[in-house]
Order: sequence, then structure tokens, then C-alpha cells
Amino acid sequence: MTLKEKLNQQQVTEYYRMMLLIRRFEDRAAQAYMMGKVRGFLHLYSGEEAIAVGVMSVLKPQDYVVTHYRDHGHALARGIDPKAAMAELFGKATGTSKGKGGSMHLFDASINFMGGYAIVGGQFPLATGFALASAYKGTDQVTVCFFGDGALNEGEFHEAMNLASVWKLPVLFLLENNLYGMGTRVDRTYAGGHDVYKASEHYAMEAGVVDGMDVLAVRDSVTDAVDYIRQGNGPFLLEAKTYRFQGHSMADPGEYRDKEEEAEWLTKDPISNMRRQMLEEDLLSEKEIQALESEVDQVLDEAVRFADESPFPEPEALFENVYVE
Repeated sequence: MTLKEKLNQQQVTEYYRMMLLIRRFEDRAAQAYMMGKVRGFLHLYSGEEAIAVGVMSVLKPQDYVVTHYRDHGHALARGIDPKAAMAELFGKATGTSKGKGGSMHLFDASINFMGGYAIVGGQFPLATGFALASAYKGTDQVTVCFFGDGALNEGEFHEAMNLASVWKLPVLFLLENNLYGMGTRVDRTYAGGHDVYKASEHYAMEAGVVDGMDVLAVRDSVTDAVDYIRQGNGPFLLEAKTYRFQGHSMADPGEYRDKEEEAEWLTKDPISNMRRQMLEEDLLSEKEIQALESEVDQVLDEAVRFADESPFPEPEALFENVYVE
């Protein structure tokens, strides 16, 4: 099915712009890391943009989002200001977590983006708790819990899946299966192999699988899953097959991956493929696309400049935000 049959011009522009913003944000973050401006760990979302954009296009403002340490794409797609996100990576006081969280802990409660979590699997109990609160209050809120295949063997995953199913909680467990947990393929650590969504059978939970490199496929699958959840049917597990275009982190050259495998996945790049389709279907002209790309670059120029010029937290800020204020 063509883009024209699924999206109007405004939607096409929004989806492409956001995926491009995420990709180029990651490029700028990598540059800043190499310049010593970003400290600590840095896990890039390049290649997986279609998932974040597809998911967020379906959610309502009141829905909750909880995620893992590869959180930049989710944060930007949910609506976090690129300037605040970049400032957080730089450790500046103007960042989303006032410079205290860094890359793995972007957060904005005003848009119900309840944070990235560095501990593998640490988001599962929190997401399940948000869903429990929504069920208790009788709202139609849905919680989306993003996680990677590296979290499959964490006890919290199984505990959360079980409890959410027993209590029919309104939570979407969204697995971003990029095939590798750090440097190890998922089929070497998970007995179920690559079709992880089948794990739902053990918890009497509905599940599905989607091409995570196709933003429209993600949007459609998430729409069905979220509708199912809002109708009071309980949780849903959705596995998105995807691929990260860099190593696990900036410290990982990714040499354990087969070059032919990498080349094959690069042909599935959601951004370049959407750009090609827009031109082929006359949705946007080359000139219009270039103008959009220039606008994204300007936004990121300003984000980097803002992060550079922002102050570091004062020493006395060490004792602030320890408890809810």
C-alpha cells in the first residue's frame, strides 16, 4: 500500500520530520561525545526511529511512556524539547533532569514521559505500577513500556507480564528487538529464539509482531493493540523487529556483527525509504524535502548552541530534587 493511501501530506511531513530529527539528533550527540562534551554512556537510537514515531503518533497526551536507556528517540517523539534533551546529555542545569541524569535518564512529567532507566529491566515494575494506578482510578490511560531484547532474561520482565495479565492492566509491552543484547545475539541467550512475542502465551496475553523499520506498519499495529487495551481487555505484547545502525554504545565498534547482515538492514532504513517513497508518489518535491531537512538542522544547531552555553548545575544543587518538591 502506498503512502498516499495511508497518509495525508501533513502526516507524511510530520513522520518524516520527526524520524529525521531523531537521526540527526543522534549524529550531533555522537559528535559531541567525541569532543568530550557528553560524558558517561551514550546509546544511540539510529535505525530504530520508525518505532518511536509510529508509537507516539497513536498515544493520547494522558498516556504514560516508560522506557530504557536508549531513550532519545522516545523522548523526542513524545515531545521533549530538543534543546532540553541535548542540554541533559551535556550535563547542564537546563536539561530535562537538570543535568543530573544524562543520556539514559531523559524525563518530562508534564507530557507523561516518565523516564528512561539505565538498569536493564528497571522500567517494568514502574510501567506496571502506572498501569495499576490508571486501572484503580478508572481512567482510559494506557502505559507503553519500551524494552529491548537484552531485558528478556530479567526477572522483572516475567513478573510484570504475569501481574499485568492477572490484573488485566492497561499496559503495552513494546519490545524493540534489534537482535543484539550488547554484543550477543538474542537466539544465544533466549530459548525462544527470535520470535519473542510468543512468550505471551505463558501469561495468557495477546501479542503480535511488526516490522519495526516501517513507521506505518508500527502505527497500525500499535493502533490495534492500544484499542484492544483501552477496551478493558488487559495488556498486550508487541514485538517490533528492528536494527541499530551503530554498536551498543559509543564504546562499542560493533565488530561482532556480520557485514552482510549490516548491509541488508541498511537497505531497510526507514528514513531513506520514506524519502524515496515521498518523491516517487509526488507527496513532496525534492525542494520541499531539502527545506524540511534544513529546518531540522537549524533546530539542532540551536539545541547544540543552547547546551553549549547553558551552565552546569551549582554544587548546592546536589541536594535538590532528591525527594518530590
